[in-house]
Amino acid sequence: MDDLEKAILISFDETGAVDSGLKAQAVAYCQQIKESPSVCSVCIQHLCFSNIVQVQFWCLQSLHDAIRVRYPSMGEQEKSFIRKSVFSMACYEAAIDDNKSSNIRVLEGPAFIKNKLAQVFVSLICFEYPLIWTSVFLDFLPNLSKGSLVIDMFCRILIALDEELISIDYPRSSEEVALAGRIKDAMRQQCIAQIVRVWYDIVSMYKSSDPDLCFSALDCTRRYVTWIDIGLVANDTFIQMLFELMMSTEYADHIRGGAASCLLSVVSKRMDPKSKLNLLQSLQIRRVFGLVATEDVEEEFVSKIGLLLTGYATELLDCSKQLNLGGGKEVSVELLNEVLPSVFYVMRNSESDATFNIVQFLSAYVSTMKNLSSLTEAQLLHVSQILEVIRVQIQFDPAHRDNLDAWDRVGREEEDRVMEFRKDLFVLLRSVGRVAPNVTQVFIRNSLASAVASPAERNVEEVEAALSLLYALGESMTDEMMRTGSGLLGELIPLLLSTRFPCHSNRLVALVYLETITRYLKFVQENVQYVPLVLSAFLDERGIHHPSVNVGRRASYLFMRVVKLLKAKLVPFIETILQSLQDKVAQFTCMDSASEEVSATEDGSHIFEAIGLLIGMEEVPLEKQSEYLSALLTPLCQQVEMALVNAKVRALEDSPEKVASIQQMIMAINALSKGFSERLVTASRPAIGLMFKQTLDVLLQILVVFPKVEPLRSKVTSFVHRMVDTLGSSVFPYLPKAFEQLLAESQPKELAGFLVLLNQLICKFSTAVGDIMDEVYPAIAGRVFTIIPRDPLPVGPGGNTEEMRELQELQRTFYTFLHVIATHDLSSVFLSAKSRAYLEPMMQLLLSTSCSHKDILVRKACVQIFIRLIKDWSAKPNGEEKVPGFQNFVIEAFATNCCLYSVLDKSFEFRDANTLILFGEIVTAQKIMYEKFGNNFLVHFVTKGFPAAHCPQDLAEQYCQKLQGDDIKSLKIFYQTLIENLRVQQNGSLVFR
Repeated sequence: MDDLEKAILISFDETGAVDSGLKAQAVAYCQQIKESPSVCSVCIQHLCFSNIVQVQFWCLQSLHDAIRVRYPSMGEQEKSFIRKSVFSMACYEAAIDDNKSSNIRVLEGPAFIKNKLAQVFVSLICFEYPLIWTSVFLDFLPNLSKGSLVIDMFCRILIALDEELISIDYPRSSEEVALAGRIKDAMRQQCIAQIVRVWYDIVSMYKSSDPDLCFSALDCTRRYVTWIDIGLVANDTFIQMLFELMMSTEYADHIRGGAASCLLSVVSKRMDPKSKLNLLQSLQIRRVFGLVATEDVEEEFVSKIGLLLTGYATELLDCSKQLNLGGGKEVSVELLNEVLPSVFYVMRNSESDATFNIVQFLSAYVSTMKNLSSLTEAQLLHVSQILEVIRVQIQFDPAHRDNLDAWDRVGREEEDRVMEFRKDLFVLLRSVGRVAPNVTQVFIRNSLASAVASPAERNVEEVEAALSLLYALGESMTDEMMRTGSGLLGELIPLLLSTRFPCHSNRLVALVYLETITRYLKFVQENVQYVPLVLSAFLDERGIHHPSVNVGRRASYLFMRVVKLLKAKLVPFIETILQSLQDKVAQFTCMDSASEEVSATEDGSHIFEAIGLLIGMEEVPLEKQSEYLSALLTPLCQQVEMALVNAKVRALEDSPEKVASIQQMIMAINALSKGFSERLVTASRPAIGLMFKQTLDVLLQILVVFPKVEPLRSKVTSFVHRMVDTLGSSVFPYLPKAFEQLLAESQPKELAGFLVLLNQLICKFSTAVGDIMDEVYPAIAGRVFTIIPRDPLPVGPGGNTEEMRELQELQRTFYTFLHVIATHDLSSVFLSAKSRAYLEPMMQLLLSTSCSHKDILVRKACVQIFIRLIKDWSAKPNGEEKVPGFQNFVIEAFATNCCLYSVLDKSFEFRDANTLILFGEIVTAQKIMYEKFGNNFLVHFVTKGFPAAHCPQDLAEQYCQKLQGDDIKSLKIFYQTLIENLRVQQNGSLVFR
């Protein structure tokens, strides 16, 4: 064993037994040999004399790399040596003539070595055939007489040529496509007929004695049929052999499948429809129909037959579309009708790879019926069979029933798999529903009826499938069709609501049942006699009280949607509903019930939201409304108050369960309030508003007792948001206390949330919150300018930490906050005595951001803030400045840096839509500055800014004229042209900041 062999073995070691330093040396040594000029001869030498497979693989890989990268630059002598050596190895000859007895035969190695040799051979073909090595294939053919090893190698070379270059299943460059074209043209002209004859002989000779070799020849045929003369294969001799292989059980199933794949390639060969129909007729494919129902056959073979029949049917369908009556259309339809039952059988009875192809074909088949006024009997039969195929295919496997019901890891994976698999089938179902609505609805009705009566071992899966069909059908129905009970819906929905399925305790059945009812609520909205049935389904053990927590949680959410849609119809049932939900409500008014299971669910908030929607209607009498609301709010508030008292006695911050309980109660109160409108609680029924104010008072105490518990602070903030919408301006007296606590311990994330709350207030009440903003803005500005660094926040890897993301979010929210203040007539807030100290840092921040922030939308917002401040703070009529120094700052800093220098920077990309919008705001700012500051702005901008940008005098004069005109659009177009011209003149030599 020489040094190279030792180094290769060490570098390939995966046991961990080799020292890492030694392995690194070995890898380096191998790389050194690989990069040496003599690497090809070294590799060939070792391939002849080393029988170590790692060495053989490394040498073949290195030889392949060398040919691929350096072959064109090699000398003729070296090319000839490589060519002869590789050819000799492939033909089971000694690559080096001397000392033949010691030569190793590469063809005796494992399959991956032979595949790598085939890859090397193909790389030579790509460089040399047909111009240099003109007879490569003809030279190889006589060597096939040496036996199965050489025949196998020949097949591997042809397969590698297809995979590496010819096959269109892989993306190819234009150069590769051109090269593949030249090689195919030469092979067609020179040798492909002989090669096809060889394939036939190989299959005939080895079909019994060497199935793998026979399969390789069939695989080559399958691959090459797409581009060779179809007559070489589509003839009586070759086709008869393929049918013989498929039909006879004496041959291995993978050979029979290989024959089916070859025939599929013949069937799929591109040609004109008339010739294609003649070909399909001549095949007499009906001979294989019986194979799909044969017992004791491998699933893979049935899959291959399924793919063949689907391909055959697809081609017939294309012929029927392209041919006219009298020109072959009738024949293609007849043949199609003949093959369809077998296609349906495969789809119903096997879990084959053909399923996707069959669904695609059936979708295409159904689409041909879209424009027909009526369907033929045959088509109606086929539609029914397609629906049965869909029903069978969407069913879950009973073997996974327990896993799916328990929703364990296996169950979740299986559910995800089936749901993904169903997508295309449901698209097909909706297509069928459009072309044959009555047939589809009758089928679903019958499926529901038979599923209920099915035996227990299939009952769950059949019921779930039938309900899923009805649910999926609803996607293609309009609201009008649902309201009127189009077709059989008027029968189907009452059937759905009145049927008690024996398997309702199953999680999947319960879920799809509730989802289906929710989908068809529009029908119930018009047919109120079914409301009691809907309520029963959601309120009994089929819904919210289902034994599965997973079902109960989903049922609560869906019930809330039911209430939203039907609430006007539900007034007579409020008492019944509240009574049914009493136990669920109690879970949220009992401090000790906050188990992990309950606290992890959403149903608390959804149930309370549904109740709020019901009792918050004006149709409910005030006395009843007060009674209902008090019965819910009082125990919740009492529990919160008890928790607060206990927290003062002992540190509950360390008790996640208690915190979770309080959090849960806040969520319940929040959800409950969503059903009450501002008009109701402030104008028509202020007593209800008083109850919410008292509740707010209680919840604000949480901020005092738990000042550092972020989840509770967040939930209270969310409730304040809700009260702003519900109580309107009557919430104002409670805000100072809330703001004081929310600001006290706020971190960047919480501060950003607080700013969102203030934005809501300003947008809703505008100048009415001026006094509140005067008080709170200085504290906010002080916190923000302390937290956010003056330098730009990092982007890229350095800005991807959780802390940095929170700072970036706070900064963005602060810009929005300033924008909201400025655009709601509250800019005076910035000028109050307490806020004056923060005016300078705010202006510098806005200036820096408007010039260079990475987010164009943020820059636009800052420019808009400047525009608004210029309008608000321009000089008073007597000439006195409203804000001393503001005019000079805007003219000297903002105008020059933002409106000129920042847009001159090549990073300001005019082709970007958002950047163009920003540019429009910058032009608007110039127009406003001229209107407010007159020549003070214009003179400085033109005499100080333009010269620094090397702006020609004539362009400066044109700018003045455009600015003084009334056409803002014309000014924008001119200014963009001016900037682009200045960029060309400066050629990137100046950087303005």
